[in-house]
Amino acid sequence: MRLAVTGRNGQVVQSLIERAPEDVTIVTLARLEVDLACPDIVADAITAAGADVIVNAAAYTAVDLAESESELAYQINAEGAGAVAAAAARLRLPVIQLSTDYVFDGTAEGPYREDDATAPIGVYGASKLAGERAVATANPDHAILRTAWVYSPFRKNFVRTMLTLASSRDEVSVVPDQRGAPTSTLDIADAVLNVARNLLARPHTEELRGVFHMTGAGDTTWAHFAAAIFARSAALGGSTARVKPIATTDYPTPMRRPANSRLDCTRLADVHGIRRPLWEHSVANCVERLVAAARIASATKV
Repeated sequence: MRLAVTGRNGQVVQSLIERAPEDVTIVTLARLEVDLACPDIVADAITAAGADVIVNAAAYTAVDLAESESELAYQINAEGAGAVAAAAARLRLPVIQLSTDYVFDGTAEGPYREDDATAPIGVYGASKLAGERAVATANPDHAILRTAWVYSPFRKNFVRTMLTLASSRDEVSVVPDQRGAPTSTLDIADAVLNVARNLLARPHTEELRGVFHMTGAGDTTWAHFAAAIFARSAALGGSTARVKPIATTDYPTPMRRPANSRLDCTRLADVHGIRRPLWEHSVANCVERLVAAARIASATKV
């Protein structure tokens, strides 16, 4: 199986490269993050990749900045996603689109299902929802995976930020009044590979297509997430800090965050047979890698 993935340096791409078994080739498509609004460029790159499945992992993800850069956010997340799906459709290839919990407003009492009403509260979520619709319109052979609270051993994310902060301060303020499921991009990569195989193996099975939710199993708050990171790091002799709870209202941002980012992932399990690891296990594994890497880097400097 050959997967063409947009976003050469992203966390999901790096995770797919790491997780891909020997019979899977990952082809990364460079510069599509900034050229997704150029259909001709997108189509040419996808055609040249010679792939069996297209994965659109590239996105405009600067949530706060999107409020002042709405045109760029829509170009990449909506128009660009549609261009990728349309190019895949012309080649008669399935497309897997990554999306977000931000398509919901976060006011529900329980986890969101795929068929719950969407109501994004910011430009980022609205642009990603527009991207979902563009993909569905352009290519019926699609699977859209919504995820949330994404982190990995790669690039900038919450886990790496917490460990960096803990190396220079004793206390870190984190909000305790937002709930969600921390999700490793390594687990996302496993899900993408599974979904891709299913789409190819059963090209006429409609239930394999559509929208699915994919997050770590279980849920927590950002404050407890941070505490879990520090606890595992401390156990390994890494950097640690105390967590100071701070209300969301006391930590204003340009875009208001959903209070509830929990996603019901039952459909993914029932249809694609994907069983998700507990978020605590995946976070612990990520912290172990980062602490070990920091120790090696420190030893190298000496």
